Formats: sequence, C-alpha cells, structure tokens
Amino acid sequence: MKTTSAATTNGFGKNQSYPQAENLEERAKPSKGSLSRRSFLGKSLAVGAGTIGAGLLTSIRTAEASGGLTPGDAALLRFAAAAEILETDFWVQYNELGGIQDSEVPGGSGNSAYTDALEVLDEDMAVYIHDNTDDEFTHQNFLNAYLASKGMATVNLEPFRTLPGSTATGSSGKLRLTNLTQLTLDTSWWTRYRDDSHNPDLDPNFIFPQVVPTLAVNQHTAIPRTDADTTDPNFLQAIANTAAFHFPTIEQGGNSLYPSMALRATSTEVLRILISIGPTETMHFQTWQDKAGNAPALTAVDPVTGVSVTFPDLSGGGELFQNNLIMPEPCPFLSRTLPVCSIIRPTETKGIAMGVVKFLTDMGLFIGQSPAFFALLNQLAKAADAARHGG
Repeated sequence: MKTTSAATTNGFGKNQSYPQAENLEERAKPSKGSLSRRSFLGKSLAVGAGTIGAGLLTSIRTAEASGGLTPGDAALLRFAAAAEILETDFWVQYNELGGIQDSEVPGGSGNSAYTDALEVLDEDMAVYIHDNTDDEFTHQNFLNAYLASKGMATVNLEPFRTLPGSTATGSSGKLRLTNLTQLTLDTSWWTRYRDDSHNPDLDPNFIFPQVVPTLAVNQHTAIPRTDADTTDPNFLQAIANTAAFHFPTIEQGGNSLYPSMALRATSTEVLRILISIGPTETMHFQTWQDKAGNAPALTAVDPVTGVSVTFPDLSGGGELFQNNLIMPEPCPFLSRTLPVCSIIRPTETKGIAMGVVKFLTDMGLFIGQSPAFFALLNQLAKAADAARHGG
C-alpha cells in the first residue's frame, strides 16, 4: 500500500525544508521569450529580468502603513492573488479546449474531440470547467482590486506570460504563465481524504498512497498539445483522464491554503475574505474528485515521449480507493485524545505558502519559466509565511 507521496506537515511538498528560488528552478528551463510589460490594476508587485529592489519594498511598506492593513495581511492577500492568477491561467487553457465557449469566459473555440473525451467522465464537464474558470477570474480580480482599494501593491505576473501553450484546434494560441503538457501529479490527496486514522497535521511522516501511481512519475500532458494528440482515441482519453485528476489535485491545494492563511490574518475583513473564498475552492475540489472517480480504466503510451500511464479501475478498490466516497472521512484532529472529526486537511499554517510554491513547481506547472519568476514567487511566499495574527 505504501508508495511515494508528498505528505508533509502541510501536505504540499516532498520535504520540510523549502528550497530557495534557485532550487525551485531545477524543474524549469528558462524561456527564451521576451517579457511583455502590460499593466494590471494600477500599482503592482512584479519583476522582469532582475529582482525586486529595496526601493520598491520600502514604498510597499509605506503604502501598507497608510492603507490600514498590516504588512502581514497585505502579504497574505498578495500571495493569494498570485496563486489565483496562476490558477486562472491554466483554467483558461482547459476552457479554451474543453469548456463552454461564450463571452463570459472568452478565449478559444473548443476542441470537439477533447471535449468528448472529457464528457466520458461526466456529460456536464464543459459547464463545470467553464464555471470553475469564471470563479478563478473573479478571485484574482477581487483580490487585486481590494489591495488597490487599500493603497497596496497588487500582483502583476504578465511579464512572465512567455510559455507556449497548445496549438491544437480550439486553442487561442496565446502565451501562458503555466505549462499543462509536462505534469507530474501527486494524487495522494485521494487516500488522505479517505483515511480515517491519519491526518498530515498530526502525522507529517505518514505516506499516503497514490491513487494513480503512474501520474506521480514522469511527465504527462493534460491537454492535446497538437491535433496529432487527438487522433488516437485511447491516448486522447488518457489525456482527458490526466486533466480529470489534475483538476482536484489543484483545487485541494486551495482547499487547504485559505484556512491555513486565515489563521495568520489580523484584520477581520481580511479574515472574512480568506474564509469566504476558501470554501469555493472546497466546492471545486469535491466536484472534481467526484468526476475523477469516473475516469475509465486504461493504459496508454504517449507517442511523443514514450511515457506510459495506467488508470486503475477504482470501482472495487476498497474504502481507501473507492471512487464514490467524496465526503471527507472523519480523522484525528488537533489531538488524538479528542474524537475524530470530518475536516479540511491539512490546515497546518507553518510554511504553507512556500509549501504551495514547491508543490506547484514539483508538479511541472512552471517548466519553462524564468529565474525571475521563481524569485518573485519565493518573495511573495516568504512574506505570506512571515505574517502573524496580531501583526
């Protein structure tokens, strides 16, 4: 039962000593593309080819002091905004190819073959993808607008929109912030939420089994890279299955991130923001883990990379792998001397932001990004992790 997973005190990384920017770059080859300089919601916290200077940091602290938010609260919201911008970027890619195409979520024109493969899991997948994408747009826009309304620096990641995306029919062909074609997915969240004896907050060294072990090794595409990826129905279904497991893998991260950060907030309004956005991530997670459970069992080999992936039949895998158990099993919480409780897990707040950066980097989501991109993410994460309730 024990396979390699990424369980830690906060559930986001493979070890508890979070690397600096240069270590995070090991999974990413810097892009050769030029950096665009589009503005976003007024004052912004961003870097190009260099790093953030002391002068900018000083002006940020001055703005925070005059705006009424503690530096910690502003840092929490900036990290959340960065996470939502990145999340919006890859949901847009999914929506362009497999979601509902309308003016509410503009972009691509849809890929009928990919959409059909996704609908094998649920006939409403296109609607769910569309609505999830729309939600993430509102989160990123609200968080940056709120920061701006308080006179705070916002987050602008547009200079890092340099990664090529899919060229398959339906894609807008725009440059991206994230890479959906070289993913390595930690699917131990599946068993973590079905295990009634362990909680990563209390059992940081316990290894939760992967539900799809082959996704946890090598690199897999979750979208058709070109139209050639849509010609083999079995491989195309493997791509759709990979997407189906990527959806909840991402959303369970937000599911834990928001309550973890809320524990460090000082302002009641910032606390309200965090505990109001967080539950929508939980709604996304529960929806997507239900759909992932419908992924058809198959084995496929990527014709480009030669990497094999196997999706097991989860219909008779026992309680730890059962595909229709989507409510979190009660587990130990706070202390083993207390009764078990059905909860979000993990919610350990220590190192949560740096853990998220490592989690997303290990996933392969940022392959191709520049050193400056990782430097910015590290700075945002460190500032969020330094926040303390009460300032």
